[in-house]
Amino acid sequence: MNIFVPGRLCLFGEHSDWAGLYNRTNAEVEPGMAIVTGIEQGIYAYVERSNMFRFRAMKPDGTHDEWIEWPMSVSGLKAIAEEGGYYSYVAGVAAFMMEYYDVGGLSSDITKVTLPIKKGLSSSAAVCVLVARGFNLIYNLQMSVRGEMEAAYRGEIMTPSRCGRLDQACAYGEKPVLMRFASENISVERLAVGKDLHWVFADLNGEKDTKKILTALNACYPFAQDEQSKKVHEALGPDNRRIIEQVMEAMKLGDAQTIGRLMDESQRIFDEKIAGACPSEFDSPILHSVMDDPQVRSLSLGVKGVGSHGDGTVQMICADEEKQAALSAYLNSKGMDAYTFTIREQRSVRKAVIPVAGFGTRMFPATKVVKKELFPVVDTDGFAKPALLILLQELEQAGIEEIGLIVSPGDREEFDRLFRRDLPVEYYRKLPKELREINAAVQRLGQKITYIEQREQLGFGHAVYQARDFAGDEPVLLLLGDHIYSTQNEKSCAAQLIGAYERTGQLTVSLDEVPLGRVMHYGIITGKFLDGEDRLMQASDMVEKPTEDYARMHLGVTDRDGKDKYYCVFGQYVLTPRVFELLGRNIAQDLRSEKDEYGLTCVLQEICRTEGMTAYRIDGERHDIGIPVEYRRTVTAYN
Repeated sequence: MNIFVPGRLCLFGEHSDWAGLYNRTNAEVEPGMAIVTGIEQGIYAYVERSNMFRFRAMKPDGTHDEWIEWPMSVSGLKAIAEEGGYYSYVAGVAAFMMEYYDVGGLSSDITKVTLPIKKGLSSSAAVCVLVARGFNLIYNLQMSVRGEMEAAYRGEIMTPSRCGRLDQACAYGEKPVLMRFASENISVERLAVGKDLHWVFADLNGEKDTKKILTALNACYPFAQDEQSKKVHEALGPDNRRIIEQVMEAMKLGDAQTIGRLMDESQRIFDEKIAGACPSEFDSPILHSVMDDPQVRSLSLGVKGVGSHGDGTVQMICADEEKQAALSAYLNSKGMDAYTFTIREQRSVRKAVIPVAGFGTRMFPATKVVKKELFPVVDTDGFAKPALLILLQELEQAGIEEIGLIVSPGDREEFDRLFRRDLPVEYYRKLPKELREINAAVQRLGQKITYIEQREQLGFGHAVYQARDFAGDEPVLLLLGDHIYSTQNEKSCAAQLIGAYERTGQLTVSLDEVPLGRVMHYGIITGKFLDGEDRLMQASDMVEKPTEDYARMHLGVTDRDGKDKYYCVFGQYVLTPRVFELLGRNIAQDLRSEKDEYGLTCVLQEICRTEGMTAYRIDGERHDIGIPVEYRRTVTAYN
């Protein structure tokens, strides 16, 4: 198969990855923080199985090197890695993959390289990730992106290279991530971007000695022995943290002007506090001439160095595509190699989980033939669709990239029949154009689906916990599989909830108003609304199926007219990693409910009371398909 791995650009936080490692020795060293993104330039390759490890590189002029071939021997590959040089990187990764995974050989043929080499864009890390990804895909190892990144890092450190931990962030593709480094620990968090952000970076065609730079800066650690070392600790510690936090907020808003101002401030701090540790490399006359160029300043909002700094690479952010193109053309006219890349608008919530493993006994005998989630409903476009398809199309519109369906072991075939099986040719030919387009959309959605098996029916919390590996360290949207939703404004219900989560970063649940006389049927949430529309609430408590008297005394939320209202969960949640942690604890300690099940509500209640929870009153309606009388109402009322 053909694969692509981009280079990576460190937007903010250079050097903080290795500096954060010293937190192990000196607790006063702040953990490192860096914002890193993949770029549009990268390395392309064709990979396939082989009985050896084969690799063919491409020269700068576009022609190929000769094939290199090594037997799949861990000791032999490690020895090659330790020798150094370009091929040492790929040999190190191959050695790691063979030592820790059940793999055979791999042939990797580099077909195109658009990534500038040795310019602070992690070309060596991209090659390492490419080899790790090749093994992962060819041998169906089902490694996560984080796993590929770790394999690439472990392979590269077998070589004489002393790469930092942020280099392998290119594994995450062309999306910005926040990386934290504390001692040997590393965490990665995808960042939300409110609007498209337009960057330019350029090869200064200068020189820098990275080894000399790293030697000088590492001499300032682990303990600051002089004034210069103290300045380096400040710049890579509290100064860096402050700027990173402000940049994250600006990215969430799509505020390019603030990001540009912070780029200038970051470079000023670097010049004032870090440059003195290695003045011969950090004088950077070419970099500073670009920063001071009036034309560059007129076309950009901010300018700073890249990577280890020095006269290697410069980066700039622009207000729009027109100025981005003009700045790139100007830098190219000055003899530099300039490139553009755009960080597209994206949400921090990119995964969704839908439990569909239940038997659907309330809808028997229909569920003896078909899963209730696949019952037909006429959608707003006039086409009859399985209810689950309507739900998944809402997720796609909300920007969800991956969908985990929690299924019983025998259910895959039924869902595959909808999402992954081709229609017979005769059937397809009879479909009008509109339905052919829907068929293509269904298959596209199928590519986003991962099946997650629940082998025992031990409650809603147990079902959700099965998605812990799928969710990883990211927030994940949870929806009920036997509901569909209709919005009352331009944003879908899922998009409304995701937007609420991005305002607070807390566990966030959707709200629906319920009469006092029905509170005993739901989990009821109380708290204080934070906005003038009474939609965003800081929740203070959550109680499962309270009595009317208890709800009247403790759970009412007073509206602007002085009336008490009551709110239950609307059926959508944005879960944080903490939810899976507490579910795992409850399962390990066998903490079941009176129904002998593991619940989700008790975990949400614990987080609400101890750490805080946000709730959002959705501007829309939910429609149940899991109860006969409600399904009848849904079929007639959904529009």
